[in-house]
Amino acid sequence: MKSALYKYRIFIGIFIVFSAITLTLFYNALKPQKTLPIYNPADVNPELVDSTIQYVSKYHTIADFSFTNQNGKTITQKDYEGKIYVADFFFTTCGTICPKMTSNLEEVQKAIINNPKVMLLSHTVFPEVDTVEALKAYAIKHGVVDSKWNLVTGDKKEIYAMARKSYLAVKLGKPSELYDMVHTENFVLVDAKRRVRGFYDGTTKEDIQKLIEDINFLSNEKQSE
Repeated sequence: MKSALYKYRIFIGIFIVFSAITLTLFYNALKPQKTLPIYNPADVNPELVDSTIQYVSKYHTIADFSFTNQNGKTITQKDYEGKIYVADFFFTTCGTICPKMTSNLEEVQKAIINNPKVMLLSHTVFPEVDTVEALKAYAIKHGVVDSKWNLVTGDKKEIYAMARKSYLAVKLGKPSELYDMVHTENFVLVDAKRRVRGFYDGTTKEDIQKLIEDINFLSNEKQSE
């Protein structure tokens, strides 16, 4: 018996290696591949979407924009062209969820600091209070890296339109004030083609970790997809 096994040892070895490779290939073929959805207004809670676009079920992209950042510079979609980015809505005097959200965005900034494909974009929902000077002080306090993260202010109606017509992420505020917004904990992941690819609770570590993983996934995604 031993001599027979010895005689066919090369064949047995090749068979074992071949079997292992075959099983690995089958496993990889059958294993579900990671994907990220592409969100359209019809896919999202209607409370977070402007009524004029709630029916839109495909081809939704982030609209052109123009705001002013913490350094007094005009920031437009051109500054984010071809970039993956995370958008959110906040205000500097918020004492509830904003500090936690900002702290978590600092962690995201650390994770993407050496990734040239990724940036951050935070919009104030109280532009009448959050002047350029206020945003700059807030940026310094939270270690914002200007080349990676813009805190922007601008016309309240335009910010409102971006929140509900582009990012699909902010609820209406008081009915007595049309352009009041209740900022939410949502972080919105936008891909290099200006499509919404994910929503994350900006107050939880679990969602922040998932956000970072999804950013890395998009960073490695084929451009043709």
